[in-house]
Formats: sequence, C-alpha cells, structure tokens
Amino acid sequence: MKLKKLAALTLSVLMAGALFAGCGSKPANAPASSAPSGESDLSYITDKGKMIIGITDYEPMDYRDANGEWTGFDAEFAKAVCEKLGVEPEFIEIDWDNKALELDAKSIDCVWNGMTLTEEVEKAMECTDAYVENSQVVVMAKDKVDSFQDADSMKELKFVAEAGSAGEKAIKEAGLDAAYTAVGTQTDALMEVASGSSDACVIDITMANAMTGEGTSYANLKGGIALTTEEYVIGFRKGSDAAKKVNELMAEMKADGTLEALASKYELTLAK
Repeated sequence: MKLKKLAALTLSVLMAGALFAGCGSKPANAPASSAPSGESDLSYITDKGKMIIGITDYEPMDYRDANGEWTGFDAEFAKAVCEKLGVEPEFIEIDWDNKALELDAKSIDCVWNGMTLTEEVEKAMECTDAYVENSQVVVMAKDKVDSFQDADSMKELKFVAEAGSAGEKAIKEAGLDAAYTAVGTQTDALMEVASGSSDACVIDITMANAMTGEGTSYANLKGGIALTTEEYVIGFRKGSDAAKKVNELMAEMKADGTLEALASKYELTLAK
C-alpha cells in the first residue's frame, strides 16, 4: 500500500511539473506574433543597425543602376529615411506573392516597392501613409492600343500580370481573366507581351511610363486605358511602431521639399 501511495505521489509531482513547464512555452506549431505587445519593432531595427527592405526589380521605384547598385524613387527614399534613423539599408529581392510571409518571418523588415494599398495589404501589414499616386494600366502593342477604349472591348484578349499584384486583381475585377496567365514580375509581364505570347498586360502606370515607348526597352509597347486608380504605401509587420516613425520622417521630407524633388526626378505624383 505504501509503495502504491508513493508511486501515485511521484506521478502527481511529475504531472504538475510538466503542466507548469508548458505554461511558459508555445506549442511548436503556434504562430509567432509579428510585433508582440510591448515590444518595439523600431528598436529591433535600430538595435541591429540596419533595415532589411523587401523589393522587386521595378523601375522607376527600385532597379539597378549601371554599377549594379539599387536606385530609383523608393530606393532613394528608403536610403534617406534610413540615414535619419541611423541605420543601413539592405535591399533584398523577394517573391512578391510571399511578401507578408517574409515580413512575419523577419526575413525582411518592410516592403518598400511601390506597393498598392489594398484591403489584403492593410490586413496583413502595418501600413504607412500613402506617398505616391498610381493606377493600373493596360499595356499592349502601340499599333493596337487605340483600338481598345474600355474593358468590354478587351474580353477576348490574352492577359498577363504579376502574381499577387494589383494588376492581377484589376484584371479579375474587370472580368478580363478568361485567358489570363500569372508571371513572376511586372517585367516578365512586359516580356510576354513584347514576345507576342500575350496580347496585353496590366502593370503600374509608373512602370509603364518608364519602360514603354520611344527610347525605352519596349519601344513597340504603349500604355492604354487605366483599370484602377490607387496609392502606394510602405508595409511593416502588423503592430509595428516603425510605420509611425516613418510617417513622421515622411512628413518632414514633404515639408522641406525633399520628397517633391525626388518625385519630380522620377516623374511621379505624390499622394495628397
């Protein structure tokens, strides 16, 4: 009898220990909080001395110059903000369709690449104030573009756009996805149209202005009608206090004319 009582007491102690140990730990499959309450994401960035910026090759926002260095409106804007924060910018190309996952995994600290403010983006990220106006435009061969003046006239065309982009969403919402193909980047979409594999693509007007028409890599392509109008934002981890700080610095750069000068350099329109 004494042995049975001793065994039962030992088992109870072991179970209690396991219970208390479990209270202090997460299950292996529990989702990590992007920016836990009380923790400063801004401090996380400044303490490590760099901001890891998720981008794609997207002229005129982020692209490589002749020396292979990242430049463009967003790249210059990000470098200026990082200088004010006392950190180094580090640009990393990402799969645009996985941008929110990259943020949550802390592979990057923000998405700063002409990102359109959508409901999905707002739910997944802590977004800054809008900083540039944009629209999604149809791009096709310049000798055909004037033949299509509305979405209904383009129902039979083969469309292409970047997977997970605002262009893809615009195609679907306009009912132009009967013969739609998703590709990796907006540049890939332009290449598909230039090669004749697709009739048209839908991309940001900022890229359409920079990369199509006379004197560009796609001289035979031209932007046509706009399917949507929108604004660009910078996305940080949900709950991040870094977004608020960037808003403050953005306001300073608007007030002193720095941001307007940068927008003029790249022929962009700042958001109101």
